[in-house]
Amino acid sequence: MANILVVDDEMGIRELLSEILGDEGHVVSTAEDANAARELRLAGAPDLVLLDIWMPDTDGVTLLKEWQRDGLLTMPVIMMSGHATIDTAVEATRIGAMNFLEKPISLQKLLRTVQQGLSRGLEHARGSMVQSLNKHGTGYEKNSPLVQHNGAHNYNGHSLHSPVSTPSFAQSDNEFRVSFELPLREARDAFERAYFEHHLLREGGSMTRVAERTGLERTHLYRKLKQLGVESSKAAKKIE
Repeated sequence: MANILVVDDEMGIRELLSEILGDEGHVVSTAEDANAARELRLAGAPDLVLLDIWMPDTDGVTLLKEWQRDGLLTMPVIMMSGHATIDTAVEATRIGAMNFLEKPISLQKLLRTVQQGLSRGLEHARGSMVQSLNKHGTGYEKNSPLVQHNGAHNYNGHSLHSPVSTPSFAQSDNEFRVSFELPLREARDAFERAYFEHHLLREGGSMTRVAERTGLERTHLYRKLKQLGVESSKAAKKIE
């Protein structure tokens, strides 16, 4: 699940995109013009922005330039328009837009482009974190092995004996280890938490793709995640 900002002066477009992306499990904020978009961006960086080009007060390309100039273009931006020329799309891409969607937007193209944008944003975040960790010498190793302590296997220091501190899936080698001393139900729940966290991360939080990957109906998947205490937004944003 991701935080997505939709900027469009047409209410119908905002409502439609909010409904579609909300069904995918994302949290969607909307802005009807550039001023509202500026306020929302200053309040916090979204994971991705869908930005209309033609708006009454300030057009999307101008807003994109402002964010780039002020160092606020830290998230993937996908431009939208039903009347833009090729030159406009090229200019937006040159400034820093990741992609361009032509209205009317097909459902499959929207979801595919949003997924690509979120994946690129995650890659950028991972790269920034690795650079920061290397710079400050924290000693963190991405592929650090699972360690054993007091008869129970741990991941990143979290014991599987604790129902609160449940393990994450070991992304480096797809291993999962759990103490055989746990009751069967606790061991099974620990595995299922790790299993769903892994697929949520892999699919960028898309509930539709996770449902397809795991072979579950979306309604069943939602119930299962709630039962296990897995928050899709947090799982999807974990960095390996």
